[in-house]
Amino acid sequence: MAKHARRAQVLRVAQELFAGDGFHHVSMDDIADRAEVSKPVLYRHFPSKLDLYLAVIDQRGQALVDAIETAVEPIERGPVQPGDGRDVVMAIVRAYVEFVDGAGESSTLLFESDVTHDADVRTRVEHATTEAARRIAVVLEDVTGLPPASTAMLATSLTAMAQVAATHRLRVADAPSADETAELVGRLAWGGVAGLIRADFEYDGSA
Repeated sequence: MAKHARRAQVLRVAQELFAGDGFHHVSMDDIADRAEVSKPVLYRHFPSKLDLYLAVIDQRGQALVDAIETAVEPIERGPVQPGDGRDVVMAIVRAYVEFVDGAGESSTLLFESDVTHDADVRTRVEHATTEAARRIAVVLEDVTGLPPASTAMLATSLTAMAQVAATHRLRVADAPSADETAELVGRLAWGGVAGLIRADFEYDGSA
């Protein structure tokens, strides 16, 4: 097996084990056995269990950031039309729902990590959520006219709402569908954001 394919295989196996059992209950022996590689091969790819865990975190996190990038792109590239803000809020909620649906329990590696005792590690684990909130805050600053500290708080609240709703849907058997979840939570979130749009915000007049 080619080196890159072997690395990808190890990452897939590690993701499953870490998501199911937590960082502290998974050993490099467990990962090597499940991936059907020798420990020397495993350590050539990843010098330690923490290095492997963070590689999985980075991979999952980038998938989430990419989804948020797609959601906010219509507003960032402009011009802004009436209704665009609502669509973007809905898209952000849907991005979280679809991310959690696709990642399954491995989404907990970003949202509920059990490796938070070290500040540097915690920052790395929380990077994706922080970056998602940062991008959303930039959009909110433009349309609300509020200062950065305020829009950062709003963006963090919005991502937290979307994250909790998406995780709840994953774990509750009779939860609403992905479409209904995105619609319900998106409407709830947009109801709050809409009330903060500044009165003098100028939409593009070409529509």
